[in-house]
Formats: sequence, C-alpha cells, structure tokens
Amino acid sequence: MALLVFSTLASGAAHPPKAACTRVVFEGEVSAGGYWTGPRGEGWVFRVVPIPPLQAAYSGWDLVVDRQPPEGFPDALLLATLPYNSINEREIGTTFGLRAQDAIGWNPRSFRFIASPGDFQEARQLFRLITANTGLASATGTGDPKQSDRQATARLLEMVKHAATGEFRIVDAHIVPGVADPAQYAQTWAAPSSRTPHTIEEAPGGKSGVLGALKWMRFAVTLWLPAGWVVPASVHGQRMACPD
Repeated sequence: MALLVFSTLASGAAHPPKAACTRVVFEGEVSAGGYWTGPRGEGWVFRVVPIPPLQAAYSGWDLVVDRQPPEGFPDALLLATLPYNSINEREIGTTFGLRAQDAIGWNPRSFRFIASPGDFQEARQLFRLITANTGLASATGTGDPKQSDRQATARLLEMVKHAATGEFRIVDAHIVPGVADPAQYAQTWAAPSSRTPHTIEEAPGGKSGVLGALKWMRFAVTLWLPAGWVVPASVHGQRMACPD
C-alpha cells in the first residue's frame, strides 16, 4: 500500500497540473503595403505591419504585439521570438532569401510575446543594452562589461522562456511566385507551400522577380494569454489549460 501511495505521489509530482490560460482566436486579412490591427485587451494590440521594401524590394509583413499607444521598436513579440536579426517566424515576407511561395509554405508559425507591461519595459532596456554592445556595466560605469552583457542576456532569455505564446496561420493568400530556386534552408517550406490555399497572380509587366511578391493574405491567430486576462467585448476568450 505504501508503495502504491508513493507511486501515485511521484506520478503527480512528475506531471503537475498545467497552468490556466485565456485562449483567444481571431481572423483578419491584409493587402501588400497595408496594415491590420486589433486590440487584444489589457492595453495590448496585435498588429500585422508591412515590411519596408528597402533596396531589395521586399514584400510581406511583420507580426507585432505592442502597447496602445504604440511604444515602437522593439515590440513585445520581437523581444520574445528568437533569433534576432535573422530568419524568424514573426516575419512573413521575401526576406533572407525566401521566395513568396516559401513564405506561405512556412505555415503555421509559432511565436512568443511578453504580456506584462513591467517585463516589457525591462526587456526593451535589456535588448537595447545588448544590441548596442554596451552592457549593463557600461551603463553604470562599474564591473566587467562582458560579464554584464552575459547577465543581461541570461535575464532576457529567462523572460522569453516564460513569455505568452501564439500561433499565426495563413488561411489564404495571393502571391506572385519567385523564379529562383529555393535556398537550401528553405527546402522545408518550398514543398509544402501547395498545402496553403493560395492564388497565383501575374507579375507586373509579365516579368517575375527572383523572390516574387506577397500580395494579400487572410490569417487566423491564436493567443494563449495569462488566466484572468480581460479581453475586449468584441473578442471571445476561453479559459483552458496552457499549451506545452
């Protein structure tokens, strides 16, 4: 009997009850160069914003979670969705050598975002210190800058580990396919692109570009928010166990 009790307790300890979350699901659509925005409660806003074309004529959108009014770069989703300055699930676009068809083939996408205003401000400060390569010690004028950079990075990564989670799914899209061969690292998304519903549009002047272009998409987003989160009246929130 004692062994049975011990086994039961050990099993419970190994598999603690999952924390409760507020699950929110919403849909939207956006055209090339356009924005989509919607309040998610607690002073937070989810945005889909166009990627600046710059010299490479990029097309597509970035996913953003920010305060209202906006606090700007870096936003709460960028801070918690790694890696920085590299190909990333928060960016649906023809960047880092991805063709339009590769971008929609990477579907769905998972991301994280910092949901606490206090943690958001701390994470923004840490991010700026780290990316400026100054470190906390440089800001205070004491200690070893390299050691302080490591401490700042460790603190930021710890915040990322406990951040809220979300999923972005492309439901439909209009694209101009790129004519280049897929990059080696894009092979994973090149093949399944046909499984994402989409329409092929003709390139302007009949001349397709190397990477093509994203012209329009309809999407569905799921957010797993902290329990007790107060959502707007227009948003349906459902309390359930948080995902793994």
